[in-house]
Amino acid sequence: MAEPLEIAVLIKQIPNFEDFTLTTDGRLQRDGVPLGMNPYCRRAVTKGIELAREFGGSCTVFTLGPESASEVLREAIACGAGSGILISDDAFAGSDTLATARALAVAVKRESTFDVILVGRNSVDAETGQVGPAVAELLGYPFLCAVRELIMTNGGLRVRCERDDGWAEAEVAPPAVLAVAERLCAPAKAAPDVCGAVSASRIRVVTATELGSGPWGFAGSLTRVGEVRATTTSRDRKILTGPLAQQVYELASVLRDRGVLDGAPQQLSGQVNATSRAGELTVAVLLEPGRERLNRELCGGAASLAAEIEGKVAALSAFRDDTARLGSWGIDENIVFADASNAEDLAKAAGEWAQATAPWAILAPGTLWGREAAGRLAARLNVGLTGDAIELSVEKSRLIAWKPAFGGQCVAAIHASSPIQMATVRPGALALLKPRNALADVTCRAATGRSRIKTLAEERDDDIDILANANVVVGIGTGVAPEDYGALNPLTERLGAELAATRKVTDRGWLPRARQLGITGIAISPRLYVAIGLSGKFNHAVGIRGAGTVVAINDDPDAPIFDFSDIGIIGDWKQVVPLLETALAGDDQS
Repeated sequence: MAEPLEIAVLIKQIPNFEDFTLTTDGRLQRDGVPLGMNPYCRRAVTKGIELAREFGGSCTVFTLGPESASEVLREAIACGAGSGILISDDAFAGSDTLATARALAVAVKRESTFDVILVGRNSVDAETGQVGPAVAELLGYPFLCAVRELIMTNGGLRVRCERDDGWAEAEVAPPAVLAVAERLCAPAKAAPDVCGAVSASRIRVVTATELGSGPWGFAGSLTRVGEVRATTTSRDRKILTGPLAQQVYELASVLRDRGVLDGAPQQLSGQVNATSRAGELTVAVLLEPGRERLNRELCGGAASLAAEIEGKVAALSAFRDDTARLGSWGIDENIVFADASNAEDLAKAAGEWAQATAPWAILAPGTLWGREAAGRLAARLNVGLTGDAIELSVEKSRLIAWKPAFGGQCVAAIHASSPIQMATVRPGALALLKPRNALADVTCRAATGRSRIKTLAEERDDDIDILANANVVVGIGTGVAPEDYGALNPLTERLGAELAATRKVTDRGWLPRARQLGITGIAISPRLYVAIGLSGKFNHAVGIRGAGTVVAINDDPDAPIFDFSDIGIIGDWKQVVPLLETALAGDDQS
């Protein structure tokens, strides 16, 4: 592109939740906890600076927060950003994701017409991924998420994006909002003394009065936090001793005693309500193309909610599915927007439908697609949206969505104050229900696609449902070389286990990204998790908090994984794994 590029980067200051402690009443003590820049935002800063330098433009960094948030702006400037804008005022206190997105969008639009707006893929303290899509919707811009590669062409921006279990290549003309992936570039970091040398004149404070009448902060926030529960996971931390064969035999015995080796398939829980159709209240579900298992989970969850409020369930999708199958999952009506080929188009069509019908609630999958669709839809409708819910319930005729926060160290009950309530739901969080015998009605509606993003290629290399629903998972780190993966097959087949990995493994392309566990991956809740050849630092361990039993096999006695495990064996996995497979097979060990 011949003309200079004007780049905006939206960043967030978050607490270092590894340093959280519990108060006497079981709540998280946040006072005095160090603050820093969200890890994904660090990549956005690096890329913004690179683009500005390459094309002779400017890079302006924005954040919303108290006066202390100026520190993340200062660090971004120390790394090479031109200037920083701190959106700060007592009126902004209590902002939820939509109120935050609204303030950022107004500030960005007020400042300049930016060609590219970069955001982090999500914030690791809350795992929502809602601000980027909401900002894009409020500005009327296209949105691309999890950008792993980015180049400028004569036609605009060409990107390669991570999907939940695959890749996509696309082109889009600026202006556009891009959410960056962790692996796009190196994180922006600067030493404290370098940050301290940044002149205060390079950071400008913008107040609520300057942005307009709002409403801002708590007054403009449509979600409220209710009960907060700390999630403490107690592990036995037992390290086995003695001859290696004896340790392995003891491990096999403990696993049998715990009942985690039961190979029975996952049982269906409960049954889809058969009489929800009569009610006037509607629970709607956004169906993602190609996600049969996840769509079925959402439909069952919606049907359970509809039964409690004596309502009905509507599926909103861009495809016409089998009426008997949808009916058996709990859908009463499938509303098809045939031309809504992407998340933005479906959000627009669903928004028009919702404005006319006022559903009680709208659920969406907690995938990249679902987060964009839900984030855009919430901004369009101006309704409260809870991200990454793991449990749904009804209290006093209102939806309560429980979501994890701060690396899974607590779960919070969130409710929306808006008439329409929304939530995205983490894959695997809701149980499959026994099907009912029913047919779904089908209604076809016109939808107008904007087609501002040109998809050049798509590929799928895995399925996110696999780990979300696995009963047994074997996690591997860089201590297991890819050429040795075959040596794990006898054990994984014996256990009926799926493979998972650390970030370093997926960074190197040894396993698909959908297999990554941890703070920038996914969280799982299998009966049994066996960690092999991985150090197990906090960033990985938060992904296995929900596991029933954790086994660690590592030749480093100081590996952190032993602090997060129930049973540990210190030894070479190449010796331990064959012995364990034999012991589990029931062979005599002496």
